[in-house]
Amino acid sequence: MPLHSLLTVLADNQAHHITELAHAAGRRPELLNALWQQTPPHIRGLLRQKDGFWQLVRPLALLPENHTAPHFRVEVLRETTSTNEVLLDAVKRGEAIHRRVVVAHHQTAGRGRQGRAWESRAGECLMFSIGYTFGRERAELGALALVTALACREALAALGCPVQIKWPNDLVAGLDKLGGILIETVRRDEQIHAVIGIGINFVLPKDVENAASVQSVCEAKILPADLLDGILSRLHQSLPQFDGHGFAPFQAAYQAAHRDHGREVAVLHEGAVQHEGRVTGVAADGMLQLLTEAGEIRIASGETSLRLPQQLANDNTAEAAAPVRYLLLDGGNSRLKWAWVENGNIVATNHAPYRNLDVLHDEWLQYGAGVSRVVGSAVCGAAKQAMVAARLPHVKIEWQTSMKRGLGIYNHYQNPAEHGADRWFNVLGSRRFSSRACVIVSCGTAVTVDALTTDNHYLGGTIMPGFHLMKESLALKTANLNRVPGKLFPFPTTTANAVAGGMMDAVCGSLILMHSRLQARNGGEAVDVLLTGGGAVKVARALPEQFTLDNSVKIVDNLVIFGLLNWIEQA
Repeated sequence: MPLHSLLTVLADNQAHHITELAHAAGRRPELLNALWQQTPPHIRGLLRQKDGFWQLVRPLALLPENHTAPHFRVEVLRETTSTNEVLLDAVKRGEAIHRRVVVAHHQTAGRGRQGRAWESRAGECLMFSIGYTFGRERAELGALALVTALACREALAALGCPVQIKWPNDLVAGLDKLGGILIETVRRDEQIHAVIGIGINFVLPKDVENAASVQSVCEAKILPADLLDGILSRLHQSLPQFDGHGFAPFQAAYQAAHRDHGREVAVLHEGAVQHEGRVTGVAADGMLQLLTEAGEIRIASGETSLRLPQQLANDNTAEAAAPVRYLLLDGGNSRLKWAWVENGNIVATNHAPYRNLDVLHDEWLQYGAGVSRVVGSAVCGAAKQAMVAARLPHVKIEWQTSMKRGLGIYNHYQNPAEHGADRWFNVLGSRRFSSRACVIVSCGTAVTVDALTTDNHYLGGTIMPGFHLMKESLALKTANLNRVPGKLFPFPTTTANAVAGGMMDAVCGSLILMHSRLQARNGGEAVDVLLTGGGAVKVARALPEQFTLDNSVKIVDNLVIFGLLNWIEQA
């Protein structure tokens, strides 16, 4: 593309004669001005022209397509879905990605941690992914993002850009975010292949709060090629060291660069404050060490994030005048789960068996003031609903049932009155985590496997006994199988292991069958899998490796709660 070639030459912030630019663009010099009018508005005004030379007032985060770097194979793309996806797809095709780097000038589906979209306009963000194959197990790579953040921080510092790290892997200037890292791993051929995605703002993103950029923070003008080369040079040294010795060699340097070391912070999960305390350090495995009122705890990165007290105060300022509060209830067969919601955000969750709901009563006394609605989904029956009502005296509980339609989703169940409310609200909640066709699996007392199309038709699904009920049935109905289930093996050779494997194969097989049916109905398009409930983690681990490589499989806690919240907020 002539325009892209022109921008790539000008991106270095140097003066270029129009004859050079015309050659790069494949246009006559007198046609360059007309070509320039096709540039995006945020770039068009950066051009300065004098005596036949063109120069931009600042660099652009664009690299020439022939860019190279020592020790790595670099590929520069004008546009792609996401650089992480390019490398992940390569692994799935059996290609080697070790030390392969993919840079993109524009991503149509860029993403960050916790499923957030990573958006930027052309030339405003340096976006690239690095493939690296490790000899360590996946469980030992938890600190890889921290090591990568440290390499980025050191490369920026060497170029005169003083930034810090917010655990686990954000690059920050004060309270503002300059860059982020997303690590994704795939196991193939008995090796762990990591894809390290990095995004660094070169220009302040439009309409994004609490953002920083290289050009707003750094003392000198930094070229994207120099920053990329600096990061790759440091990763060339640090990744083999991490593969051989873990995070311990980097621990002291990381701690010195950590913005929040020694400070009071709040730890959030899904927007709700889970812990508060003082950061005492980062452990040798990369976990955050936090001193709380109950003592010191260690926190894995996962889907958590840190906030300073002033950030929490700022988050709540606009909402403090008239908060809208709900209590949401998920009445399962065995336990009651609940969530406290304020201004559309889940601020606390808990659960208890029906035989002892004192904690619900105590929390109502503590948090119940100002709650405008108490809304629940229940499959537990009238007797257990009465137990809940007894612990919430003088409170109107709006128990919801399945519906023929809700939030644009059509329910094909022949008699919605027979349809479990939990299954319906799982479906409504699924749209927070997938916009595609999806199989929704709830692993509780019973296991339900439901199908939702891309165009929001809930097709129904299957019900089978949960793991406990399967084991109980074997104990009651067979003479020799009343024993504790063993461990999972591909080919069990003991009765205990055979029981464990049979139960898990039943659930995984049901999931995979439903997935294949829905994919066939969906014309072969992608179908996501959402897992929720107490058995979700072990089911995800037991799925065939190739299945998890080929499909998006997510674990979501409290999916019913998210469905209730969606229904209240949008209905």
